[in-house]
Amino acid sequence: MPKGKGKGPQGKRITLKVAKNSMRVLFNGRRRLELSKMGIAVFPKCLLELADVEEIDLSRNMLKKIPNIIEKFQNLIWLDLHSNQIDELPPEIGTLRNLTFLNLCNNKLTTKGLPEELTLLRNLRTLNLGLNCLESIPTTLGSLKELIELGLFDNSLTIIPKSVKKLPKMERMNVKRNPLPEFAKEEEPIDTIKRIESLYLVEKKDLCTSCLQTCQGERDELHKLEDMTPGPSEKPNFTSLTTPNSTAIDNQEEWRIK
Repeated sequence: MPKGKGKGPQGKRITLKVAKNSMRVLFNGRRRLELSKMGIAVFPKCLLELADVEEIDLSRNMLKKIPNIIEKFQNLIWLDLHSNQIDELPPEIGTLRNLTFLNLCNNKLTTKGLPEELTLLRNLRTLNLGLNCLESIPTTLGSLKELIELGLFDNSLTIIPKSVKKLPKMERMNVKRNPLPEFAKEEEPIDTIKRIESLYLVEKKDLCTSCLQTCQGERDELHKLEDMTPGPSEKPNFTSLTTPNSTAIDNQEEWRIK
């Protein structure tokens, strides 16, 4: 049997040369490994040779696991893993103390797949957990005091912990499309029709010129609306209809329309 056959899809093999060619230097001087949309199914071990990079983009691949060797990337500030098949994170993710941006959107993460060590990322400012399989989020996420943006949309959350809601620097929290009770309440219908609670009748002679003009203007507007209202439709009369048979005269309108 050929090597690798029968073991399922292995994805594209990333060599050190390919990885080096994927390195980009950003305007701020950071080095980013851009490995998005490359069919990667297994975290490339060759990346250990480039473990001093500040940013890694492994989005839109087929990754199922993030190995514990992620702890070797201590300079990481920015990590994008969105749109993979990741169902859990290793505890070693908590060693990346310089991380400020972590995108895990559109994976298969469950609540059990979020390690407690995630709360050690005290410099994290953006965390995206949207489009996963989360039924709850740990209250300990409230320890991420630097968090500015949190994505929790499209999960199965029924409650957001108070510790997370009250994060001191939080500016944007997206919780749309979750079965949260506050979104289940039906909004009261808005009555767009102005209701008249009191009606006063006066004679025209008792009105000042300004009030009289206002009343006349409103009356004219009302008459315009009445003229625009369609009246009952009259039954069509087909005077020149030639009856094709003896029964058509009884239902000539229907026959004519057809």
